[in-house]
Amino acid sequence: MVDDKRCVVAVDGPSGSGKSTVSRRLAVALDGVYLDTGAMYRAVTWAVLEAGADPYDADAVAKVAAETDLSIGTDPMEPHFSANGVDVSTAIRGPAVTGAVSSVAAVPAVRRQLVAQQQAIIAAHPRIVVEGRDIATVVAPDADLKVYLTASPAARAQRRSAEDAADMAATAADLARRDRYDSSRAMDPLRQASDALEVDTTGLTIDEVVAKLLGLLP
Repeated sequence: MVDDKRCVVAVDGPSGSGKSTVSRRLAVALDGVYLDTGAMYRAVTWAVLEAGADPYDADAVAKVAAETDLSIGTDPMEPHFSANGVDVSTAIRGPAVTGAVSSVAAVPAVRRQLVAQQQAIIAAHPRIVVEGRDIATVVAPDADLKVYLTASPAARAQRRSAEDAADMAATAADLARRDRYDSSRAMDPLRQASDALEVDTTGLTIDEVVAKLLGLLP
């Protein structure tokens, strides 16, 4: 186990790989906090849509992001997110935000702004599990443990459609679209860090994945 005074775990991977549930459970097991970086991009996307800005207009998106005050809860048992004083914890999971978040997250100015905030949050907490798509490569390259979670396309679609009560075929198509967008963006694309350990969660329960990650800690 890592030093009791400091433990940073970076969890990357595509949607539906189990990042959020696993990361929250792992944070509890480590008696630490939890940071959902994807929710930060979703909160900015909510603000963009709320402002009536075009999520595909990089300049407009950057302007809204710079003017948006984010409050990010790091309690793994009850994470919450606010934008400009409005609790958006539920709203950021809706279809409008989901459909626009990849384009907003691709804006370099937004990424620079949020990465700086994420790194400040990490520095403020001695024990933290951080999940996203560029944690091990950009946000926390010196993390004590770097993990890249994967799962088969069918498993990912099944999990996400069950969470959202959505059609599985439509969910699979949306996940494929987001994978292409996130993996091909110019700045901080979704990719596995060279020193990250890949864990395929397809045939594993959440408890089994968490146990596996705890066993990987140095």
